[in-house]
Amino acid sequence: MPNIRTRLLVVLVVLFGSLAVTGAPSATAATLPDSLWFDESPLTVQNGRFVDGNGREVVLRGYNVSGETKLEENSGLPFASVADARKSATALRALGGGNSVRFLLSWAYAEPTRGAVDTAYLAAATDQMRAFLDAGIRVYPDFHQDLYSRHLFNSGSWYTGDGAPKWAVQLGSYPQESCGICLFWGQNITQNQAVTKAQYDFWHNAHGLQDSFLDTAQKTMAYVQQHLSAAEFAGVVGFDPYNEPYAGSYDSGQTSRTWEQNLLWPFYQRFRARMDAAGWQDKPAFVEPNLFWNANISSQKQEGGLLDAGTLGPQYVFNTHFYDQKAISGVLMWGNASDGQYASDFGTVRDRASAAGTAAVVSEFGQPLAGSTAGKAPTVDKAMYQALDSGLPGSRWWSSPSASGSVLSGNQWQWDIYNGRHHELMNGNPDKVQTSGDAWNDEDLSVVKLDDTGTVTLRQDARLLDRVYPGATAGTTLAFTYEDRSRDGSTTLTWNPVPGTLPNTAQLVGSGQYGLLVWRSGSGSAPTELHLPASFPTAGTTVVSDLGTVHGPPAYTASTPVAAAPEPGGTGSRRLLLTDSDSGVLHYALVTNGATAPSATLLAAARSELASWAAARF
Repeated sequence: MPNIRTRLLVVLVVLFGSLAVTGAPSATAATLPDSLWFDESPLTVQNGRFVDGNGREVVLRGYNVSGETKLEENSGLPFASVADARKSATALRALGGGNSVRFLLSWAYAEPTRGAVDTAYLAAATDQMRAFLDAGIRVYPDFHQDLYSRHLFNSGSWYTGDGAPKWAVQLGSYPQESCGICLFWGQNITQNQAVTKAQYDFWHNAHGLQDSFLDTAQKTMAYVQQHLSAAEFAGVVGFDPYNEPYAGSYDSGQTSRTWEQNLLWPFYQRFRARMDAAGWQDKPAFVEPNLFWNANISSQKQEGGLLDAGTLGPQYVFNTHFYDQKAISGVLMWGNASDGQYASDFGTVRDRASAAGTAAVVSEFGQPLAGSTAGKAPTVDKAMYQALDSGLPGSRWWSSPSASGSVLSGNQWQWDIYNGRHHELMNGNPDKVQTSGDAWNDEDLSVVKLDDTGTVTLRQDARLLDRVYPGATAGTTLAFTYEDRSRDGSTTLTWNPVPGTLPNTAQLVGSGQYGLLVWRSGSGSAPTELHLPASFPTAGTTVVSDLGTVHGPPAYTASTPVAAAPEPGGTGSRRLLLTDSDSGVLHYALVTNGATAPSATLLAAARSELASWAAARF
C-alpha cells in the first residue's frame, strides 16, 4: 500500500506541478531524526538477500560492539554507560560509516545464578542497544563466548575466556587448565583440556547446560522485545545464537561434518524455536558453522558450513567469520596482502550461502593493530573490504563486472572506545591489571579509541573504514566496486584504477576515491542508497549515472533522480539517493570525490563511456 500511494502522489505532482514533495508518507510515521518515508522498515530474508519493507536489497556494514563485553570491568556490558554508548553510536555512524552493529551479550551476566535471569543486566544492555537504534543503526545481538568461560582459568593464567557463568563451570569438575606451548590464545580452543571438555559438555547438554542457556536466551529475547518500542524493535535484525562454535572433541567415528549435522544444527533449531516463543518470529537466527570450516591454514581447516542442514531459508542467515591466520602468524605470510587476495575465501562464503538459500554475513573480520604483524593491517583489511564488495580482484573488475557477485554484509572486529584505557583485573587477579589494547588476551583490533578530551577517534585510515557501499538497492545488485585509495604508511593503495579505455571517466575520477554500482531496477518506488563517507562532502561529490549527471547533488525529493540526504538518526552522516521510475531496467551510477567543478562536456563524455561500457558488459 505505501508504494501504491507513493506512485499516485508522484503522478499528481507530475500532472499538476503545484505540490512541493520532499518525500512521500509511509504507513508508519518516522521516529528518527532525518528519516524519510522509506526508512525504518524491518528486514527479512528473501531470495538470498536482506530485504527491507520497500523490497530493496540491504547490505549491513559496521562493527562489533564490543569486546568490552568480554571483560569484568563494566560487568559484561559493551559500555560503562548509556552516554558512552550514544557517543559511540554517533561516531560509528559519522566516522566509521556503519549502518549496523553486532551487539555482544554475556551469558555469565545474564544468568549469574542458575535459573535466575538478572533483569538489571538485561535492562542496562537494552538501554545501550537503544542508543544504536536511536542513531539509525541496525542491531543483531550475539551471545558471545571465547574459550567457553573466564571461570575455567586460574588467577595466574596467561590466558582468559568469556561466556559461561561460574556455576556452569563448577558443574563440570574440569582439569587444571593449561595450553602447553601456545603462542596465540586461540590455540586453547583445541589444546587446553579444560576448554575442550567444557565445550564438549555444552554440546552434549551435560548437566542440562544447553537447556539453561536456551532458557536464558529466550528470556533475554523476550525482555528486549518487551522493552523496546515497536519502531525500535524493527531495527533489530536478528540474533546470533553462539559465537564461534567448536565441538571441543569428537566422539568415536564422529567428524566435523557429522558434529554439525547431529549436534550443532539441532541446537540452532532449538534456538530458533526459542526465538519464536520470545516474539522474534519474523527475525532470522544468524547461525555460525564450525569455527574452522573456512580456515585458510590447511592443517586447521575442517569440513563444515552446515552442509547437511538443507535449505536454511528466511528464518536463518549464514553467518561466518574470517581472519587471515597466515597473516596473523607472521610466518606463513611474510609480505602484505594484495589485490584480490581474499576473493576466493569470500567467494566460498557467497557460494555456501547461495547453496543454503539464504543471506550471508561475515560478522567478524580484521587484523591486529599492534604486535609484529600490525604492519599488514592496512593491506589485509583493504583486501577484506574489497572481497566483501566484490568477488573479483580490481585488476579484473572492469573487464568482467558481471562476475562481481553479491555485495556481502560484514561487521569488523571491533569498536572499543576504551582501547588502551582499560583497567581489567585479568581473571580477577589484582596483580595482573590489563590496560593496553583491548585488555583481553593481548588482542588489539579496535578501530577506535578515546583521545585525551574524551573524543572518539579512528585508529585506522578513515579512507579504509568510512566507505561508499550500497546500503539499499532498489532492485537487484549486479556489480559493485569501491576504490578507497587508503594508505599503507605514505603509500596510496590503488588496486582498481579506472582503465585507460575510459579516458573521460578516468579524468573525472583523477586521484580521488570512487564507487560504481550497477543494478537492475525493481518494482518499488523507494530509491537506491549509497553511503557517502565524510570524504565525500555533498558539494564536492560528482555522480555520473544513466539517471542523470550532477556535481554537488541537490537535496532529496521524490521526483529528483540523483540527490543527497542525511542518513536517519541525526548523526550528520549522509547518503546518495538514486530514484528510478521503471522496472527490470539496467542502471549504473558512478560516485566520486575526485572532480573539482567538472565541465558539462566532461560529465557528458563520461556518461557516454559508462553507458557503452555497461551495455557491453551486462
